[in-house]
Amino acid sequence: MATWNSRGLRGSTLEELINLTNQLYREKKLALVQKIPTPIKPIKIDQESRHITLAYFDQKSTVDYIGVVQGFPICFDAKECGSDRFSLKNIHSHQMEFMKEFEEQGGISFFLIYFTNSQLFYYLRYEEALEYFERAKNGHGNYFKQEEINQEYVISCKNQIHIHYLECINKDLLSRKKRSTFHVDKN
Repeated sequence: MATWNSRGLRGSTLEELINLTNQLYREKKLALVQKIPTPIKPIKIDQESRHITLAYFDQKSTVDYIGVVQGFPICFDAKECGSDRFSLKNIHSHQMEFMKEFEEQGGISFFLIYFTNSQLFYYLRYEEALEYFERAKNGHGNYFKQEEINQEYVISCKNQIHIHYLECINKDLLSRKKRSTFHVDKN
């Protein structure tokens, strides 16, 4: 059973920015995306502050966020990286499995990765994550470098939206549409 303590606050800046972005998207009626809380079982509570100081995760979480963008279901997980290499160990197999099933149902799955050393936000498509995992199985390191990422999916701040990931979703959808038009049925 996994435990949670103060280390659980890692990524709170990223989460805060995503929450602000989602709030603006909602106000502008562009998307409705919500944070999915991870169920925990409190073990120790600081009596003065009434804050949980130790807890166990009740179950494995799936993804951090789920929602809908202009009729398209989306799910994503937020990850931070303090170097120019993102370790695939930060992505859990149960998350990839959930995203696979989500994609099979017609949804869009992705990771929002924040490279803190360079202040860069990246939209990692589920399909691209799969490629990195496949590459790792074939002997490459269990990571990818920031220099390898597709620059088209670097997220910028626009119109007072901190992490404007909707532009990347649009690029992702256009890319999927182009690939599906080239599909030839051999039957």
